[in-house]
Amino acid sequence: MKKVLGLLLSVAMLSMFYVAKPVSVSAASPIVVSSTILVAAGQTFDGGGQTYIANASTLGDGGQGENQKPIFRLENNATLKNVIIGAPGADGVHCYGNATISNVTWQDVGEDALTLKASGTVNITGGGAYKAYDKVFQANAAGTINIKNFRADDIGKLARQNGGTSYTVNFTLDNSDISNVKDSIFRTDSSSSTAKITNTRYHNVPTLFKGYASGKTSQSGNTQY
Repeated sequence: MKKVLGLLLSVAMLSMFYVAKPVSVSAASPIVVSSTILVAAGQTFDGGGQTYIANASTLGDGGQGENQKPIFRLENNATLKNVIIGAPGADGVHCYGNATISNVTWQDVGEDALTLKASGTVNITGGGAYKAYDKVFQANAAGTINIKNFRADDIGKLARQNGGTSYTVNFTLDNSDISNVKDSIFRTDSSSSTAKITNTRYHNVPTLFKGYASGKTSQSGNTQY
């Protein structure tokens, strides 16, 4: 009787082991966006970790050519989260007013990763940006761009105010990791704009701030590695 029970127990354990084996699942194909996805005012788009790429023939090839279209357009107080933007990235994300960007990663930045198109505050938390030939974030209107818990590597600039403009843009960067920058982390031509970098690690960065008036930048708790 003990032998029979032992045999049954062994079979049961083998069955449990077989059922528990992980099943191989292929990675989902990127979602090709042919027409800009509109996130209406006050609404949230949750990508669920999926990858989105531009249809190069309708939105843009992700090069440095001007007038490419965004993959996402966020109206005032919209939220974009849990999204990966692959290549081609066209002109990334356009924000028309206040916006929340949470856990969004640009694998290969196109013309720009994100552009503030109308005055507002954009809060970017988590995620990252890679392979930006020029800038990652662009401010084409007065406002504030707050960046936190972000990773960027192999970029021209992290954020840039549109060249030759005098409106006020306030940039902040906190608790992030920025590496292999060609130009600077923040750049402006406006004497009224401000920038602050705190608690951030950086590597191979020529200068943190460029073009700012005296007294318009600050930094604390940062580490160069």
